[in-house]
Amino acid sequence: MADPTASLIAEAEARGVRVVRLSFADQHGLLRGKTVMVEELPRVLAEGCGCPSSLLLKDLSHRTVFDVYDTGGGVGLAEMQGAGDVLMIPDPASFHVLPWAPHTGWLLCDLRFPNGTAVEFSTRGLLRRQLERLDARGFAFKAGAELEFHLFKLVDPKLAPEDAGQPGTPPEVALVNQGYQYLTEQRYDEIDPILDLLRENLQALDLPLRSLEIEFGPSQCEMTFGAQSGLAAADLVVLARSAVKQVARRHGYHATFMCRPRIPAVISSGWHLHQSLVAAADGANLFHDLSGGREPLSELGMGWLAGLLAHAAPAASFANPTINAYRRFRAFSNAPVRANWGCDNRGVMVRLIGDRIENRVGEPAANPYLYLASQIAAGLDGIDRGLHPGASADLAYSDQAALLPGSLETALDALAASEMFQQAFGAAFVDYWIKLKRAEIARFMTEVTEWEQREYFSVF
Repeated sequence: MADPTASLIAEAEARGVRVVRLSFADQHGLLRGKTVMVEELPRVLAEGCGCPSSLLLKDLSHRTVFDVYDTGGGVGLAEMQGAGDVLMIPDPASFHVLPWAPHTGWLLCDLRFPNGTAVEFSTRGLLRRQLERLDARGFAFKAGAELEFHLFKLVDPKLAPEDAGQPGTPPEVALVNQGYQYLTEQRYDEIDPILDLLRENLQALDLPLRSLEIEFGPSQCEMTFGAQSGLAAADLVVLARSAVKQVARRHGYHATFMCRPRIPAVISSGWHLHQSLVAAADGANLFHDLSGGREPLSELGMGWLAGLLAHAAPAASFANPTINAYRRFRAFSNAPVRANWGCDNRGVMVRLIGDRIENRVGEPAANPYLYLASQIAAGLDGIDRGLHPGASADLAYSDQAALLPGSLETALDALAASEMFQQAFGAAFVDYWIKLKRAEIARFMTEVTEWEQREYFSVF
């Protein structure tokens, strides 16, 4: 068997790579890391590359939420005290040459402490642990992503010194088409040049791109990917989102996976996650009902579905981890508002398409490792407890199923009370996640919004 490390080094040399980006997906699903000269590649593959552990303790504004100079780094881990290093360990199978960045290689990394132990706050590692639970039963998890996003023309990148900050001033943008445009060919053709560039780069990365098209609202697009097994299903989302943003920016556009941008007339974007369990031995779909019964899925599949519904509230904190995501849950908008299910119904939370489950609850900014891991944990609990999802919701918005959380705070409260997630993810990780996200909410609550100014300034 060929040595993957030697093969990687040979490929990098043959393709004229000069620098290699070493990246890991942080707690928010954003890529962080270091860039090294290609001459450093053999050493990095053998020893890893250090980076500050405090990168795991930051919110989306890049502010450190935990007291890293306190005992245990504020998270009870001596290895993270004082912002000590963690090691990025490259996954040789993840190597790509970035088509938009000449002579640049890219490697996705796992995180280890210098003593070799896994970093429990690594979300890629957390998903791997959930996959191992499935593997122990002879199961494998397959998932395919439908990601909606907005693509704007960049007008002003806002690079004046006064625009810097944590976070800085968002760029000024213009629409690329007017919408509302749902699958209208003329609207597609208006932005075909930039979509063609995105398609070329995504395919050059060997990502299983199935479609790239316009969506419903102005400047809104959607990309869909073929189903992948295990970690690959999450890895491709991390790389695809980063690729779209980087290619767009290099050509004078701004792509955002924010759920609902504050721009007139735009509508919310979602992430529909298609999923199934298959037999590890032969790849047979275990959700397929072979009994000829009345249920649309096998007993295993119905249990999995019931678990997704039973744990919809706490899982929302992983599928919808931003304050902005909860602007999307509006009745009669093709977004779910209740923890319900139906066959080929776009208003429910979980839509069944043949022997495949489509969870329509997520936002496109979600960390894919946490989103997928939450599905596995919830689905397995439904199977183990023999749960049944109850009757399907033919009228998605008027049935009596439990409402989905209306805010990130409500979802976090549900997570804090979830014994299942405490066990599946570990109490330390759940506490860590809740503190990160509540720090984000606390910053939001200190801001005076335009709504408040408009509502109160004149009348009082």
